[in-house]
Amino acid sequence: MASLPLASLLDRQVPATPWAEGDNLPWDDPAFSQRMLAEHLSQQHDRASRRAATIDAQVRFLARQVARGDGARVLDLACGPGLYLHRLARLGYRCHGIDFSPAAIRHARRVAAAEALGCTFDQADLRQADLGRGCTLVLLLYGQVNVFRRPEARDILRRAHAALAPGGTLVLEPQTADAVRATGHGDATWTSARSGLFAAGPHLLLEERFWDAPSRTTTERWHVVHLDTARVERYAMSTCRYDAHELVDVLAAIGFGQVRTHPSLTDDDGPAEPGLFGMTAVR
Repeated sequence: MASLPLASLLDRQVPATPWAEGDNLPWDDPAFSQRMLAEHLSQQHDRASRRAATIDAQVRFLARQVARGDGARVLDLACGPGLYLHRLARLGYRCHGIDFSPAAIRHARRVAAAEALGCTFDQADLRQADLGRGCTLVLLLYGQVNVFRRPEARDILRRAHAALAPGGTLVLEPQTADAVRATGHGDATWTSARSGLFAAGPHLLLEERFWDAPSRTTTERWHVVHLDTARVERYAMSTCRYDAHELVDVLAAIGFGQVRTHPSLTDDDGPAEPGLFGMTAVR
């Protein structure tokens, strides 16, 4: 990430153009990924990964999607530190996870090795990763499908279809259309911290949010002002808005059948999870 002068804040583009200032957060940066790992593992919030009780409930839902059997294989796309796969492996599934974060993958491998779990993990960009073949269950959770450009998301879903064995199930958890749009209409905020996700030292953080109606995309942008140098680093992430019926059509066009939507990935009879919903589809 380039270091910019403080005056760059005066010249920043408002509103931001989707995708123009970066595809996503720097998940593969070693220092950033290490700070993000702490957010994944925190039990104080659900900003990076959910807290343990919710993951436990979702794993029970996921286990109901497929009979275990001796050959049941689970692939988790954007698996983070392996919080779902470790639990599924303890239930007897054979698991493989792919994530772009080196710190998350190291943690996932460390836990799997310590408990002798049937899990393997690769650090790779989902847009180029080999997803393999013969999976019983493929997961793409916590709104990750929304953060790729639309053609990239469709390609990942096509390759997820190819990775499944006939009769295998895709479990998808998109962000709701209303949540993506609402994020884009949020106010700009300034915060200060001695350390945080975007910087190890003292800094100011300007967060801005923009909705682009023609592309149906929200862009979030973060300007990190390092107080020791008065230099600025800039990060941006764009998120695509999908209606549920649009994703149903995308999955059907790829070749999935039995496409269903769920208010959450814990219990069809329970309350919807704010900002997210579930989908299941069968190859």
